[in-house]
Amino acid sequence: MSLLVIGSVAFDAIETPFGKTDKIVGGAATYASLAASYFCDSVKIVGVVGDDFPQDEIDDFGRHHIDTEGLQIIEGEKSFFWSGKYHNDMNSRDTLITELNVLGSFDPIIPESYQDCEFLMLGNLSPQVQQTVINRLKNRPKLVVMDTMNFWMDVALDDLLATIKMVDVLAINDAEARQLSGEFSLVKAAHKILSMGPKYLIIKKGEHGALLFSDGLIFSAPALPLAEVFDPTGAGDTFAGGFIGYLAKVGTVNFNNMKNAIIYGSALASFCVEKFGTEKLRNLTQQEIAARVQQFVSLSEFKII
Repeated sequence: MSLLVIGSVAFDAIETPFGKTDKIVGGAATYASLAASYFCDSVKIVGVVGDDFPQDEIDDFGRHHIDTEGLQIIEGEKSFFWSGKYHNDMNSRDTLITELNVLGSFDPIIPESYQDCEFLMLGNLSPQVQQTVINRLKNRPKLVVMDTMNFWMDVALDDLLATIKMVDVLAINDAEARQLSGEFSLVKAAHKILSMGPKYLIIKKGEHGALLFSDGLIFSAPALPLAEVFDPTGAGDTFAGGFIGYLAKVGTVNFNNMKNAIIYGSALASFCVEKFGTEKLRNLTQQEIAARVQQFVSLSEFKII
């Protein structure tokens, strides 16, 4: 089934305790669409770049069966650029440079060929832009998944709350869940956030896994212990892409399939952090993904005697 991904397509410059990069390709839509492409063979992307974005990178989307008709290229302008430095714990980071460039005036145009999308992934953009995408689709998708962050809670809370009412799944991290709800307990936070409109809530906990909530149901997914984490950038977007990509593959939305999707999203995210940027996501095999998923299953599989 067809999947539409909207978000940033950008350049990043990253420094971690394991090394540093010059400008490399990143952005929420990049990570999410690459992850989703391993499950869904009809991924369509909406984003914006400047004329500094390399054509061979756009061609690489095509090699992953990602439709780029909705990728706007603005002549004479530069692509969004972010630079950051991670601390030794790899959980916290300092933003060194943020240049919005073309993203500052991004107006998402939905091509006619995208109007039949059945699954929609709203990457972390302003709530107003996310609303615009939903409103510009002639038919509501079967499932709308939304990512956001604390910045929008600080500067655009009313718009954010209005957008949350329009989606089926909200994905945020534990700190953002506490901020949005005003509750420290994640169970209480989830109950309050679900009352804001979404049917499902995903709370990402980084190296501690993820939680899925829906109408009294809770699923706790583990995180895979890794010997080395080179770069956490894009892990959350990769998780979201794997999550919705799996659901688009199976086509049926229910809590059990959501649980499976959480594991598949977590598996893709665990690959992402093993190399800088999108490097590890470019050439995975289905055998590698299946083996990684089985590792996740083994983490929680036990018998009580």
